[in-house]
Amino acid sequence: MRRAVATALAAAALPTALACGGPADTVRSPEDTRGARSAPATPLARTAEPGATAGSPSASPAEASPSGSPGGGNFPALSGDVVGKLDRAVQDTLKKTGAPGVVVGLWAPGKGSYVRAFGVADRKSKARMSPDLYLRIGSETKTFTVTALLTLVDRKKVGLDDPVSRYVDGVPGGDGITLRQLAEMRSGLYNYTDDPNFQKALEGDPKREFVPAELLAYAFQHSSQFSPGSRFQYSNTNTILLGLVIEKAGGMPLRDYLRRNVLDPAKLKHTVFPEGPAFPTPHARGYTNQTKDGKEADATDWNPSWAWAAGAMISDQQDLRAWSRILADGTLLSKETQAQRTAFLPTSYPGIGYGLGLFDNHGWIGHNGSLPGYQSATVYLPDAKATMVVLLNTDTAVGGNEPSSLFAEAMTKIVTPDHVYAFPPTNGTGTSPSSS
Repeated sequence: MRRAVATALAAAALPTALACGGPADTVRSPEDTRGARSAPATPLARTAEPGATAGSPSASPAEASPSGSPGGGNFPALSGDVVGKLDRAVQDTLKKTGAPGVVVGLWAPGKGSYVRAFGVADRKSKARMSPDLYLRIGSETKTFTVTALLTLVDRKKVGLDDPVSRYVDGVPGGDGITLRQLAEMRSGLYNYTDDPNFQKALEGDPKREFVPAELLAYAFQHSSQFSPGSRFQYSNTNTILLGLVIEKAGGMPLRDYLRRNVLDPAKLKHTVFPEGPAFPTPHARGYTNQTKDGKEADATDWNPSWAWAAGAMISDQQDLRAWSRILADGTLLSKETQAQRTAFLPTSYPGIGYGLGLFDNHGWIGHNGSLPGYQSATVYLPDAKATMVVLLNTDTAVGGNEPSSLFAEAMTKIVTPDHVYAFPPTNGTGTSPSSS
């Protein structure tokens, strides 16, 4: 589990991020079932793609082309030959990664859309993967947390250059670490998910309930890694602190602030900050090899409280598609604040910059996420006004590569060869910007 913990929260910092609206052929369960405990996902009535059999990956038909002005760049029409290439690329990647199932979506005004679900949502029941299922989104949570912080900036409740010590006591060097540096991943604070004692505690009881103070205690046992602002280093500790700042300045629990000031204004009806292991239905079951013996386990009911503001949230393709555009356009923020958010600074990853809780991956703006059992990537390409969402029910790496990155890379090689989404292998170091 150590690789999963370190990578899952580490990756939450750079890889995928955005979305908007779901496929027309799916059925939505009642909106707010956040109190429901996890259960096997219910298979939905689906239209099999020609040639699909009960034992092969099934795909939902691509959506009809949406109306709108043609997208920019060289984004091709999502029909005919391009759809066939995407189908083959996604199926080949599914085979390569060994993932149980995957939901993928591409949308571009005037170019059409491509929505597919391959594989299974539940290995035991063989329920098929479907575009309308809920999944855990890991570090994509950071985009919501930082957006919440920025709404407080716009309301003059906090300043990006305020020291974190103004809001949270006991932060080592807190007088010299700003909220901006926390959001940029440039604080120098140790990443608590890298701490061996934390990893041992989570490995021993993945259903344990953690509170933010416990998580910070693991981090604060270690000295700072570098002077604040001097370089980039993904650390989940940063976002846990921002969650506490939001609670202090916003005057309410983080979950409530997010709902009232981010999720409701964005009209995201299927995005949840869960309490404990609660999981809305229908959802895909998640599988991981981050276990004591390295064997695959069902992580669906594991408690994501250890990720809290850095990676605990749940969503679906429909909401993530909407969120990607909102995030990239700064719909909920002032123009000035959005401009600061998207002032991407260099990272150690070629072609990748990081702003305030947001990355630019070779032109694709958004974030990715990873949590034991699940991975995601949600991104938006301004040049073509295109959105891409990838959701998986596994986080098991392949040759050090995050499976979500492999799917996103395979798809963008076809539709945007000048903007190929790509992250380098982590090689087990846990330093990928996609882990939560």
